[in-house]
Amino acid sequence: MSHSEERAEGAGPFTTRVTWRFAGGGTAVWESRAARKRGLLTVRPEGAEAVTQYADEQALHRLRVLNAVAAVSFTIGGALFVLGAALAQFGSGDQTQSATVYLVGGVFFTAGAYASLLQTVNAPRRRSEAGTLVTHRWRWWSYEPLQIDWLSTFVLLAGTLVFGVNLLDSFFKGLSSQQVNRLIWTPDLIGCLLFLISGHLALVEVSHGPPRLRVRNLGWWIVAVNQFGSVLFLVAALADFTNPTTGDVINAAVANWGTITGAACFSVGGVLQLFERP
Repeated sequence: MSHSEERAEGAGPFTTRVTWRFAGGGTAVWESRAARKRGLLTVRPEGAEAVTQYADEQALHRLRVLNAVAAVSFTIGGALFVLGAALAQFGSGDQTQSATVYLVGGVFFTAGAYASLLQTVNAPRRRSEAGTLVTHRWRWWSYEPLQIDWLSTFVLLAGTLVFGVNLLDSFFKGLSSQQVNRLIWTPDLIGCLLFLISGHLALVEVSHGPPRLRVRNLGWWIVAVNQFGSVLFLVAALADFTNPTTGDVINAAVANWGTITGAACFSVGGVLQLFERP
């Protein structure tokens, strides 16, 4: 089907939505998140109802599996972070016990982030021909920094890996206040900032420009809930800074409750993500 006009939307160098207008009337719309998560684009013939056009079954199978892996991983990872912070707040004070739960949760977070990146790498792509999608061969990695979905999921994965440094270092005993801040608190803070950057990019993607409310869009709710969780993680990290003079953290209760509520947001986001599938 020939087309006479193509309109791209997004922010900066990123394209998040493309609308083709056919010479004979009607439109076709590609959105990066819809194509990546559901494997679809929308075609609206002239004077007719909109029709959802899907990628081939191979691509849809990939997206279903990767979506399930990511959703379950974030749900379990968030739940384990809730448990770890609850043990720190209400438990016996055994740091090793809480650190172990955090570490296992961190593994699930990393698995979820990598599954999200794989979903981006292997998503069906739009063709120059309007209203069509194409499936490429399976890849374990790609480098596409000008694709906003790739950049968002890559930064998310980097954040989980930096968190891993913090979680491993938390097993060290006998650290001074300066060492705690350098080896544990600093990676924690960097990981939180990377989560926030990833979440902002995801909001830009789903908003097709500056972040805005899209309360009827499931993808927006998933991104918004996760971003709120990232904000709470940052609050927890700031409260967990150790005062070099006294050797005490700024506010242990805020750090623990910020982690509990922030991790709960990621679990909720994971559950919601189970429904954003082909």
